[in-house]
Amino acid sequence: MTQKIAFLGLGLMGGAMAANLVKRGYSVIGWNRTQGRPTLAPFTNAGGTLAQTLQEAVSDADVIFSCLGDVPDVTEVLIGEHGAMNFAKANALFIDTSTIGSDAAKVIANALMHDGLRFLDAPVSGGDVGARNGTLTFMVGGNPEDLQECRPLFEAMGSNIKHCGAIGSGQAVKLCNQTLVSVYMLALCETMQMAKKMGIDPQLVVDVCGSGAAGSWALTNLGMKVATGDYQPGFAIKHMLKDLRLVQEISQGVGQISDSQDFATNLPAIALAIENFQKVSQLDDGQGAEQGTQAMIRAYHSA
Repeated sequence: MTQKIAFLGLGLMGGAMAANLVKRGYSVIGWNRTQGRPTLAPFTNAGGTLAQTLQEAVSDADVIFSCLGDVPDVTEVLIGEHGAMNFAKANALFIDTSTIGSDAAKVIANALMHDGLRFLDAPVSGGDVGARNGTLTFMVGGNPEDLQECRPLFEAMGSNIKHCGAIGSGQAVKLCNQTLVSVYMLALCETMQMAKKMGIDPQLVVDVCGSGAAGSWALTNLGMKVATGDYQPGFAIKHMLKDLRLVQEISQGVGQISDSQDFATNLPAIALAIENFQKVSQLDDGQGAEQGTQAMIRAYHSA
């Protein structure tokens, strides 16, 4: 427990993850770009220390976790002109749990390593439920020795820690994960529509189908939310659209896809998922983007 930990980004996911580190007895100092957010409460209530500045958070840390938004956010906070790498001590290990894609992870890793620092890309899956319960899946790219050094930290926050390969590999697997998750949501919304039309209790669908070949995390955790119109975010639509943008960028690069028409032909299910998420994100004067991914069902209602 002698490792000193910094945790940058105490949002819905990061706040709960950092809190679990504190609960395991680690010394954690957290930092969030916006002070006063309710998502800071799990961390501070667990006994975590809040830093007022980025420098204060990272200057004495052995391991620096980050859980931020999009590529520009992670880049600015970690390697920007006033980023964390400017204040970190030599050989500190940076672990980014955001979803930013392989290319961005490699750029950040190169900048950090050039400055005598280390890096793992370690995006997560499991939603806010997994973050609170410490049951997240971590998809880790980077030096396996670095992973082994901090494995107990991962185990404080997750139940499945998988080394995926070199730097960027964790991000690659995460985008595969998001491809599956987004298509599951299409199936889940259409299933609940069918159940309603046939007069079947949606809880029965969750219980019975969830115990067989159709079982999935999405069905178990989000099925009844779709059915009852509970759109509170565990993972917001705006974040899923960001992740699917990265999927689209990778697909266009790897497959030499030249335009959106070709993308829809090569990955039609993803194209439909993007279309539906975008429809919902534009509802409520743009506030639909803040709702959970299960709010995709609203695209069917508005059709």
